[in-house]
Amino acid sequence: MKSRTLRKDKVNIITLGCSKNMVDSEVLSGQLLANDISVVHESAKKDHNIVIVNTCGFIDKAKEESVNTILEQVELKRRGRLDKVYVTGCLSERYRNNLEAEIPEVDAYFGTMELPLILKRFEANYQAELIGERLLSTPSHYAYLKISEGCNRTCSFCAIPLMRGQHTSKTIEQLVAEAEGLVKRGVKEVMLIAQELTYYGLDIYKRRELPRLLHALADVKGLEWIRLHYAYPSKFPLEILDAVRERDNICNYLDMPLQHASNNMLKAMRRQITREEMTELIYNIREKVPGICLRTTLIAGFPGETEDDVEELKGFLEEHRFDRVGIFSYSHEEGTGAYSLVDNIPQEVKESRCQEIMEVQQEISLEKNQEKVGKVFKVIVDKKEAGRYLGRTEFDSVEVDNEVVINTPKPLPIGDFVQVKITKAFDYDLEGDVIA
Repeated sequence: MKSRTLRKDKVNIITLGCSKNMVDSEVLSGQLLANDISVVHESAKKDHNIVIVNTCGFIDKAKEESVNTILEQVELKRRGRLDKVYVTGCLSERYRNNLEAEIPEVDAYFGTMELPLILKRFEANYQAELIGERLLSTPSHYAYLKISEGCNRTCSFCAIPLMRGQHTSKTIEQLVAEAEGLVKRGVKEVMLIAQELTYYGLDIYKRRELPRLLHALADVKGLEWIRLHYAYPSKFPLEILDAVRERDNICNYLDMPLQHASNNMLKAMRRQITREEMTELIYNIREKVPGICLRTTLIAGFPGETEDDVEELKGFLEEHRFDRVGIFSYSHEEGTGAYSLVDNIPQEVKESRCQEIMEVQQEISLEKNQEKVGKVFKVIVDKKEAGRYLGRTEFDSVEVDNEVVINTPKPLPIGDFVQVKITKAFDYDLEGDVIA
């Protein structure tokens, strides 16, 4: 495609939202590169003439950030700094008509599954044979591996099925080939992501096949850590835990969003599970994989939530002592099952409840970290900042979990594994010394 500047096009992709969006941007980048189109991720050099904004439409704050980013790029176009602005992703999928009416300066809007149409704008062809050929936006030693798209669950607070459609699994062969390609490029850790991991395989194999996928990925030579994100608790296939226990390169780590602990809230959220069933599941998980790191995500301020519900949730955290917890304030999303309910809790109360709940978890996190002092852990070196090396144990995922400050008199190659003896513990981080 020819631009009015007569220079060769260079595309900058701006990614907002979750790791699943990041993978989509990486795949788009790989397709553009394969068509000999120059592309970068979130470039600060300002030497590009085209921008693609990959938006998030999950909750109010994410939508606001996406709209503001679009407006910033449109302003750059108005000032002659850009030739074209394209918008894709979840917000565009969900609100395309509104966006076209309100921000017509954007050259084109695309949905979440319209990669070939984006490429047509560049007179480029979609190349189906590019399995795993992505321009990684992460450091070269780790990457996200999306094993499926969409979700069949009907949680009343969630708009993801509206934006991503029904669950569609990739084949085991495709995912193994993608993992092998990533390893050849230096990747040592993959984080398995999906809207719902445990549903994997039901659509194409007619049974839950995450355990078989895990064993196949664990056989990939050079893949040292495999990490599980976003497992749904209802009808959780316990065979997953057998794979975690049996394979050394599957991290003792499970990210399982529970969202709440009050039966009233769980029912209203349509989570298809009770507090009692969650308690039994947590005990089973810890019995099958002693020492496993359990991460969960919670929602505060769902319509009808009472102070008693909040207290019950805090008690649940104190009882089960999760290693990692994230929390969101409820966002009233049109088109969801909960949209017919009255969003009757003020935003400041939602945020106050979030803080109150996280204060409970903060104390638990500090106590769990203090138990690690004096122990030695395998740590991957992620980066060097302000003269200090920062890394993670197998119990920590990227960005959302603890970091380890690594003390060493010698240079450490980024992406290497080192043995670190923990000397200090903080609320959410650790510090330690490299040992020979």
